[in-house]
Amino acid sequence: MYKPKILVVEDDPAITNLIRTTLDTQEYQYHTAKNGTSAIMDAVSYNPDVIILDLGLPDMDGVEIIRKVRGWSGVPIIIVSARSEDQDKVEALDAGADDYLTKPFSIDEFLARLRVALRRGRNGETAASAQSALYQNGELSIDYAAGCAYMEGKEIHLTPIEYKLLCVLAKNTGKVLTHNYILKEVWGTAVAADIPSLRVFMATLRKKIERDSSAPKYIQTHIGVGYRMLRQ
Repeated sequence: MYKPKILVVEDDPAITNLIRTTLDTQEYQYHTAKNGTSAIMDAVSYNPDVIILDLGLPDMDGVEIIRKVRGWSGVPIIIVSARSEDQDKVEALDAGADDYLTKPFSIDEFLARLRVALRRGRNGETAASAQSALYQNGELSIDYAAGCAYMEGKEIHLTPIEYKLLCVLAKNTGKVLTHNYILKEVWGTAVAADIPSLRVFMATLRKKIERDSSAPKYIQTHIGVGYRMLRQ
């Protein structure tokens, strides 16, 4: 049975030991790196299924590592950092990170985020064919070829903008998407002044796909950062 390979990039020995112990209990394979130079080399040679990355490394900023890796690989990257400001999260996610976990963190949450990233990595291998097929997530489905979305088998009547928003979220299921990323994908530009409009469209989309829009099951809000489509 294949065991996923995790690359852990962290220079704090205590955090490294915590993550290693956690991965051992789940029988994951893993390799550790203490700086950015080693991390980039290991990302090539070790060929990990997921990269766990700290931003505050001794030789380079983690965001620079994300950009370098994204130049040739789509491997899921989870940030585990003490930086908790929204701007730090947005910068890392815009650079290409898939998720962001702030220290100190819950082991259960860490493992849940890791499982999501592993699923996303496996699903990404067939993303090209999936875009022309049927997307299924719980009771929500999208027929990309027909340009239609369904909830419990019944067609949802969406505006063109709402449909574009739904498709962007669906094609990145499990990944936190920043406001800027969504604006660029849907409207072609990313202007801060357009974020209120994005929130309005997201609210109307939620009303159409969520049974209870006040307790959303599919679209999760990351305040100050963006949105994520949850896997059901």
